[in-house]
Amino acid sequence: MIHTRSLKLDDLRYIFLPKGFEEKYGYLGTSIYESSHYFKTLYPLVLALDYEAKPKWCPRWFLRFLDVFGNDRSIVRVRNRRLANLHSKLTKGIGFIDWKTKWSDYDLRISVSAPKHLQDLADDIESGVYSRGKQDELVEEILQLDANASIIRGSVRRLEEQLDGLEKKIIKENAGHTVESDGSIKFNHE
Repeated sequence: MIHTRSLKLDDLRYIFLPKGFEEKYGYLGTSIYESSHYFKTLYPLVLALDYEAKPKWCPRWFLRFLDVFGNDRSIVRVRNRRLANLHSKLTKGIGFIDWKTKWSDYDLRISVSAPKHLQDLADDIESGVYSRGKQDELVEEILQLDANASIIRGSVRRLEEQLDGLEKKIIKENAGHTVESDGSIKFNHE
């Protein structure tokens, strides 16, 4: 048996007087707080989803009402099937499902239910965040090996090649000796 959550007075405030960005666009299923590190990154996507999902004649408070009384403010639960279906019909099924980071803080994953052009926007945001984050990581590694290295941003591949070249150069320079853990140098004699 599936249980819905208890309705509270705060739900009426959410419908008619939303606090902040997350509640204003809450009918989309957003979970983006303004204090989040990724707020500015995901903000344009939520606005684009809102533009496509909200009928021009329909106020947001009504969509939030349907979200509370139809969807139980959830992307998986249903409180009232008719209201949930009306919400889905009015928003054309468009919604923000989830976002998370996976292997590193710049490996952003975005899940939306939307037409292809909005899916493409989400994909472009993901790849841009990844590219900038990976470039920052590679630049840091290059500068650790060579503080005076000339850095040209814009391509992860180019920075990876530059890092590989520096590593090979250091290995070639250190071929005749070994650096011990205490920092002393031991020469290899054949």
